[in-house]
Amino acid sequence: MSCVRSEAFILCAVVFAACGPAASRTVIETPVVPGPVDTSLGIGDSFEVRVFGEADLSGLYKVGSEGNINFPLIGVLHVDGLDAQATAKLIADKLRADQILRDPQVTVLVKDQTSKKIYILGQVGHPGTFTYTPSMSVVEAITVAGGFTGLAAKNDTTITRSENGKKLIVRVPVADIGEGKARNVYLRPGDIISVPERIF
Repeated sequence: MSCVRSEAFILCAVVFAACGPAASRTVIETPVVPGPVDTSLGIGDSFEVRVFGEADLSGLYKVGSEGNINFPLIGVLHVDGLDAQATAKLIADKLRADQILRDPQVTVLVKDQTSKKIYILGQVGHPGTFTYTPSMSVVEAITVAGGFTGLAAKNDTTITRSENGKKLIVRVPVADIGEGKARNVYLRPGDIISVPERIF
């Protein structure tokens, strides 16, 4: 057995020898830490800007079709591809350079990431494509998709994820998570959640 620890999972690969070609099976143990939160902005994403002591400069912004926002007293800023920290620095630097504020304290909080999607298939109320939100968990995603159907094999739910150029298929015991018997699993943009039908 060989074990590889990623940022979000402990992954143990077990290879079974059988008659004919070798077969392999991937077994995923309980996740130990959340995956990194992706706050890079894209077209259609919304975020909140807070400028300390400057209520007129604070507010909600949405990234336009060209990847820009229109910020008060500064004008057009290109934020597509920037994360929250880089966006805050860009705004602060412009406020300082344009001599609008001497020492601006800027914070950016990502609210909705419509540019990033997750996919939920199988035995849920409303299978389909959904918007990823920062720190979104598998339990939250299943809820957004209308919950499990009566035919769902809840503890056989899988997440398919690309990591370091490789495809991982992660089995997640969602029923156990709901009962507090296992830790929650946090998602990343592009994850595919599959809920199979249980076998009677």
